[in-house]
Amino acid sequence: MSGPSAQNETLITGRAQLVDVLASGEKVREAWRIGTEHEKFGFRLDDLRPPTFEGDRGIEALLNGLTRFGWEPYAEDGKVIALLRDGASVTLEPAGQLELSGAPLIDIHETCREVGTHLNEVRQVADSLGLGFLGMGFQPKWTREEMPWMPKGRYKIMREYMPKVGSLGLDMMTRTCTVQVNLDYSSEADMIKKFRVSLALQPVATALFADSPFTNGKPNGFLSYRSHIWTDTDRDRTGMLDFVFDEGFGYERYVDYLLDVPMYFTYRNGEYMDYAGHSFKKFMAGELDGLRGELPTLRDWNDHMTTAFPEVRLKKYLEMRGADGGPWSRLCALPAFWVGLLYDDEALDAAWDLVKNFSMEERNALRDGVPKHALKLPFRNATVRELAIEALKISASGLARRARANTCGVNEAGFLESIIDIAESGVTAAERKLDLFHGPWNGAVDPVFKEFAY
Repeated sequence: MSGPSAQNETLITGRAQLVDVLASGEKVREAWRIGTEHEKFGFRLDDLRPPTFEGDRGIEALLNGLTRFGWEPYAEDGKVIALLRDGASVTLEPAGQLELSGAPLIDIHETCREVGTHLNEVRQVADSLGLGFLGMGFQPKWTREEMPWMPKGRYKIMREYMPKVGSLGLDMMTRTCTVQVNLDYSSEADMIKKFRVSLALQPVATALFADSPFTNGKPNGFLSYRSHIWTDTDRDRTGMLDFVFDEGFGYERYVDYLLDVPMYFTYRNGEYMDYAGHSFKKFMAGELDGLRGELPTLRDWNDHMTTAFPEVRLKKYLEMRGADGGPWSRLCALPAFWVGLLYDDEALDAAWDLVKNFSMEERNALRDGVPKHALKLPFRNATVRELAIEALKISASGLARRARANTCGVNEAGFLESIIDIAESGVTAAERKLDLFHGPWNGAVDPVFKEFAY
C-alpha cells in the first residue's frame, strides 16, 4: 500500500485533468520499464511472532539498520516508516509486512539483481536483530488479533472503515503478502489491449503463484487464501472490472470508475484526515464536509487512485495484482511472465487471441474458482493448468524475441522456470506445503518459518 503521493498542489477544476493524468503515463517503447514490488512477513526467530514497530528488535530498528546501505529514512510523526534510494522504496504494510517497491528497470535481469540485493541487505540487518522473513501469500500461524499495527495515519482510517464494508478487510491489511509488477503502455489503445489481456489472465497468475493454504496454523481449504480474501474486502473497490471489456472503454471510463470509488482520506498539513466513504465527486464540487469550498489537488487524486484494489489497477501504468508472495525465484518469475506477454507485440496478439472469446461469466468463474482449486479448476474442456501452459509458452516466446541476455548469454525466459515446473507438474507451492503439513511436519506449520524463510 502506498504512502502520500509526491506533492502536486495543482487544483482540479475538471474531469479532463483526471483523464490527462492517465494519458500522461504513455511512453514510447524504448522508455518502457519494469517495476516489481513484493511483500514479506517478518518473524522473531525465537518465538516466530511478528515483530512490533517499536523496540530493540522492532520494525523501526530494522528500517534504521538498513540505512547503512544508503537508504534515506522517511518519517511520519517522527517515526521512520519508509526508506528511499535510487527510485526504489522500502515501505510497511499495516502489520509490518516489509515491502520493496523497486525502481523502474530495463529488464528482468536488473529486477532480479535488485530483489537479490534487497533480500541480502534485509538478511544482514535481520540476523543482528534475531528476525527472519518469509515469503507466502497469507500469514500461516498467527491470528488477526495477534498481528501488530504500524503507526501510519492512513492505516488507522482504513482499520476503522474496513469492517463496515466487508468481513475480511482487516485480514487483507494485516495477514497478506503479494508480488506484483507495474508495466507501461504507449497509447490508449495499447493500454486497453494490455488491460484486457492481463485481467483475463490474472486468475492464471493467481493459480501459478498460489501459496497461502494455512490460517491460524491449520489448512484453510484454499490454495490462495490471499486471493479469496479480496472477494470480501470491499466490493466498491475490488474485482475483475467487467467494464474494461466494453466497447468504448478507455481513460475516461476508468476515471468514472475511480470517481465512484469511495474515498478513504485526504492528506493535509502532514496529517491524514478521515473521509472514508465520502465522494470524490463532492470533493471536486467543493462540497466535502469540513473542507467546504476547497478543491482537491492532483496529489489528492494520485492518492485516491491508490485506494482502488481491482485485480489489475491503472495509474500511470498497469499493475498486475493477482499473485501470492513467495520465494526469490517466484519474485523474479512474476515480472518475467507479464513482460513476456505484454511487452512483445507478437506475444500480446497471441495472448489476446487466447482470451478474447472468454465471456464475462467465464472470466469471473476463473477469478472465483482459482483461490480454492488453482490449476485444477475446470475450464471449458480442460483445466486452468492447460491455460497456464499455453500462456507460459506465449510468454517465453515473447521474452526470447526481446533478446535481453545477461553476461552469460541467457535471456529472460529462464526466469519462468519455477512456474513452468508448477504448471507442468500441476502442483502448486500451496499443495506442496500441504503435503509437508500432513507428512513430515506432523500437522504443524512452524517448520515453514525455517524451511521457507529467505
